[in-house]
Amino acid sequence: MLTNYHRPAIQHALCVAAVVVTEAVQLTGLQASASLTEGRHLFYNAQYREAAEMSLEFLPSSADEELARDELRSSALLFQLRRLLEPANRQKAGTALSFDRCIACADLVTAFMTNTAHGQQLARTRLQASPTDETALFFLGKLDLNYVWLQLGPLHRKTGWSEYWEARRSLDAVLKMNPQHVRARVARAWIDYIVDTKIPWGTKWVLGGGDRKKALAALRDAAGADADFFAHAEAVFGLWEMLVRERRVPEATDVAERLATMFPANPELATFLEARRR
Repeated sequence: MLTNYHRPAIQHALCVAAVVVTEAVQLTGLQASASLTEGRHLFYNAQYREAAEMSLEFLPSSADEELARDELRSSALLFQLRRLLEPANRQKAGTALSFDRCIACADLVTAFMTNTAHGQQLARTRLQASPTDETALFFLGKLDLNYVWLQLGPLHRKTGWSEYWEARRSLDAVLKMNPQHVRARVARAWIDYIVDTKIPWGTKWVLGGGDRKKALAALRDAAGADADFFAHAEAVFGLWEMLVRERRVPEATDVAERLATMFPANPELATFLEARRR
C-alpha cells in the first residue's frame, strides 16, 4: 500500500513518464491520437480551453469512455467560465467580467449545455436498462453537479434543483454500492459544501441539509485514500480549493505544494504559491 509520504514522488514520476512517452511518439514521426489521459493532464495543469478542445478530438472506444469524455469536457468548460466570471479565480480580485461583457461566455455556456445534456442522456439511457450501473450513476451525478456549480457559481442563478436532486441520489447510490469510490466521495462532499455555503439558511433543510465541516473532513479522507492517479488528483485539488474557500491558508499552501510536484506546469498553483512566499 502506498503511504502519503511516498505518493507525491510516485505521482510526479508518472507525470514525467507520460511526458516522455508523448515526446517519444513525436520523435518517431508517429501522430499521437488524442486521449483521455492527455486531456486530463491538460485539465489538471489548468489548460482548460486546450482540455476542452482535445476532448472533441478524442474518439471513445466504449460507452464508459464516451461518458468520461463528456464529463471531462463539461468540467473544462465550467472552469473556463469560472476563470472569466468569478473574482476568486482571477489573479486580481474584483477583475472578473460580468456575463454581458464577456465576449466568449455565451458560446462557452452553449457548448457546456450541449455537451452536458449529451452526457446526461447517455447516462440516463443506460440507467433505464440497468439502474445499478455504477459508472452511469457516477457520471450522471458528476455532470449534474457541474450544472449546479455553473448556475450557482459563475452565472449566479438560483436554479438547477432537479439536477441537484438527481446528483445527490445518484452519488448516494454509488457510495451505497461502493463506499470507497473516491471520485463519488469528492463529488458528494461538494454537494454538502454547496448547500451549506450557497443556499440561504432558511431553505437548506429543503435540500437535505449541508455541512461544510463534514465536507472538508470527507475531502481530507478522500485525498488520503488509495486511488488511481487522476482520481487522487481530483481529491487533492478539491481539498486545496475548499481550504482556500475556508481561508485556511497555511493548510492550503501545504496542499498546493504537494500538487505542484504532481502538476509542475499548473500556473494557478504557481501563482498561489508565489503569493504565499512574498
